[in-house]
Amino acid sequence: MTITASLVKELRERTGSGMMECKKALVECNGDIEAAVEHLRKSGAAKADKKAGRVAADGIIKTLTNEDRKLSVILEINSETDFVAKDANFQAFADQVLQTVLDQKPASVEALSGLSLTSGLTVEEARQALISKVGENIQVRRFEIIESEQGVASYLHHGRIGVLVDSSAEVEIGRNIAMHIAAMNPQFVDESSIPTEFIEKEKNILVAQAQDSGKPAEIVEKIIKGRLNKFLAEVTLVGQQYRDSDQTVGELLSNAGASISRFIRYEVGEGIEKKVEDFAAEVASQLGN
Repeated sequence: MTITASLVKELRERTGSGMMECKKALVECNGDIEAAVEHLRKSGAAKADKKAGRVAADGIIKTLTNEDRKLSVILEINSETDFVAKDANFQAFADQVLQTVLDQKPASVEALSGLSLTSGLTVEEARQALISKVGENIQVRRFEIIESEQGVASYLHHGRIGVLVDSSAEVEIGRNIAMHIAAMNPQFVDESSIPTEFIEKEKNILVAQAQDSGKPAEIVEKIIKGRLNKFLAEVTLVGQQYRDSDQTVGELLSNAGASISRFIRYEVGEGIEKKVEDFAAEVASQLGN
């Protein structure tokens, strides 16, 4: 059977695979486009399995909020390189996944993988097809959904850091605080949200440091209290100094008559152990040295 250009074009549009891959699949399937679609999907799954062990520590963070700002999503999808993270196909996939999370609110990444995108493929099928196209391991790593009674402000920094803030503050203040969180990376909203064991662990460290000073007990107690208060101000959002102003974030919120219930901060690849490339050693091994 003659494989026409229009048949190859149709298969490319349906699967997103390369032209030569589509032509080869059609030849192997005797021009049966449905069989060729299945063949390419199986091929994509096989390629995905082969690349699954490769570290995907780059990628992108995306956020999406509905019109009334009561529902918002933050998502991280990883690739192996920044080059692929900027690819139009990768970006389109991420946007479709993001919209699907907002619309269908899956409970987990595993549940998300079985949901259908607007293309008709499931998230997992589209992921495998993308791997086949770009040649890198792609992983839908994580997402979180905020359903707010107040409103959600968001901020994205070049797709590398994303922040959602559930707050009663007006939009501009909420966004400014989201920008502050992106830059300063607080761990908690306020002292009441810090686990007791976290504070005790830091206090024990400070006690050990202060006792080695040889100072009287009452002085040691004051030193510990001062250092602990400073530490808590550094790790809590409301305790941090707001930008270049003379007020803390907590004072800014208080003056605006606003509060923050929670925030989420994602940074691309955080917590993923990245492979350190030794190109000299790699070349040497290939040359048999």
